[in-house]
Amino acid sequence: MINSIREELHRAAEPEYAAFSRRLLPETAPLLGVRLPKLRAMAKRIAKENAEEFLDTASCDTFEEIMLQGMVIGAADLPLEDALQRITEFLPKIDNWSVCDSLCCGLKIAEKEPDALWAFIVPLLTDERPYFVRFAAVMLLDFFIDEAHVDAVLSLLSTVRHPADCAVTAAAWAYSVCCARFPQRTIAYLAQAPLCLPVFSKTVQKCCESRRVSLPDKALLRQMLFARRSTPQ
Repeated sequence: MINSIREELHRAAEPEYAAFSRRLLPETAPLLGVRLPKLRAMAKRIAKENAEEFLDTASCDTFEEIMLQGMVIGAADLPLEDALQRITEFLPKIDNWSVCDSLCCGLKIAEKEPDALWAFIVPLLTDERPYFVRFAAVMLLDFFIDEAHVDAVLSLLSTVRHPADCAVTAAAWAYSVCCARFPQRTIAYLAQAPLCLPVFSKTVQKCCESRRVSLPDKALLRQMLFARRSTPQ
C-alpha cells in the first residue's frame, strides 16, 4: 500500500509549487510540491480504507508523507484511546507550523470527545518541545474559544513560556481570536495577566493585524504594551 501512496504523491508533485513552499518551510523534510487539496482528498480516502495500515508503514522521507499521516489521524474514525495514541506518536514528527496546524484543524475526535482532548492538551502547553506547545495552543484556538471555555483558555495560554517563535506565535494567535470573540473579557484579562513579554508583544501585534478587533481596542492594547515595555522587568 505504502508504495502506491508514494507513487501517487510523486505523480501529483509540482516542482514549481515545491520551490514556492520551500520558501515558507525552509527547514522541513524534502518537499515534493503536492497541493493541500490533493493531500486532503488522499487522506480522506486512506482514512476510510486503510488508516491503520498506512499509519503503521508510512515514513517521514518527505513533507507530504508526514503531512498525510497527520491528516489521516484527523480524518480516521478511531476509538478515543487509539486516536490519542496516534497523536502521541505523531507529535515528535512535527517540525513546522503547516503540519502542526493541519493536524489540529482536522482532528474529528476533538469534536466528539472534547473533555478528553482538553485533558490531553493542557499539559503540553508547558512542554519543552516547541511544536508540542504549538499543537496545544492551536487546539485551544480551533476548538475551545467559546463561552464555556474562554476564561480557562485565557489563563492557560499565560503558562506558555517557550521562547521558540512557533510557540509564541500560536499563543498570541489564540489570544487574538479570544479578543475578537470576547473583547471585554480578553482585554480585562490581558491588563493584569502574567504573560511573558514576547507572548504579550506578539499578542498585541496579532490583535492589531486582525480585522475583527475594534480600533479602540487596538489602541488600548498598544497602550498596555507601551506600559509593559516601560516598566522594569
